[in-house]
Amino acid sequence: MEKVIYIADDEENHRNLAKSFLEREGYEVQAFDNGDDLLKAFTMKVCDLVILDIMMPGNDGLTICSMIRQISRVPIIMLTARDSDADYIAGITLGSDDYFTKPYSPMKLVMRVKAIFRRVDMDKKPLLNQILTFGGIEVNLAAKTVISTDGNISDEIQLTPNEFNLLVYLMENHSRAVSRDELLEKIWGFTSDIETRVADDTVKRLRKKLTDAKLLIDTVWGFGFRIKEKT
Repeated sequence: MEKVIYIADDEENHRNLAKSFLEREGYEVQAFDNGDDLLKAFTMKVCDLVILDIMMPGNDGLTICSMIRQISRVPIIMLTARDSDADYIAGITLGSDDYFTKPYSPMKLVMRVKAIFRRVDMDKKPLLNQILTFGGIEVNLAAKTVISTDGNISDEIQLTPNEFNLLVYLMENHSRAVSRDELLEKIWGFTSDIETRVADDTVKRLRKKLTDAKLLIDTVWGFGFRIKEKT
């Protein structure tokens, strides 16, 4: 079935260029000049991927991203004309899957979209184990929930889709260190020639949410990460 993409960007040239390149790859694309119209369309008919500019009239892209995340786990790519770490971190924290700073290459955007769809398709494969446990954390793969079982009361930890997928992969491979390239390929579907900070920033956000848990995500300098239980 043809994948449907919604894109919101108030700059007509950027909007039309992205739409043209994505349609050449066989995607069905609906373009909007503001995020509010995209959100309205999304509530009427859910798409397969959302691309949001941050600076738009009405509610900005970060606000629209937050609103969509309250009702859906659909992949979201953020766009911005500002090369701002604050924007990047805000987007990742709110649950976006990736981030582009304008001007960007339309072909690179297409590559990221394809990579994200590969990852989504991988997530749909049948689950061999429904429950993972490690370091006082219990993950229900079917329900997409993360519970801290440390203490007398079990508390649910709220994670974004990428944080959840990253935690699951590290827990499944807790006996070894995992490289950044492997994480980008397995979690995000990116090839090694795609430059992105998304793995490192997602690890940082995940560490903060797991501060009280009995597990650590150690950095293996120059390589990647390893998950282990606190001693």
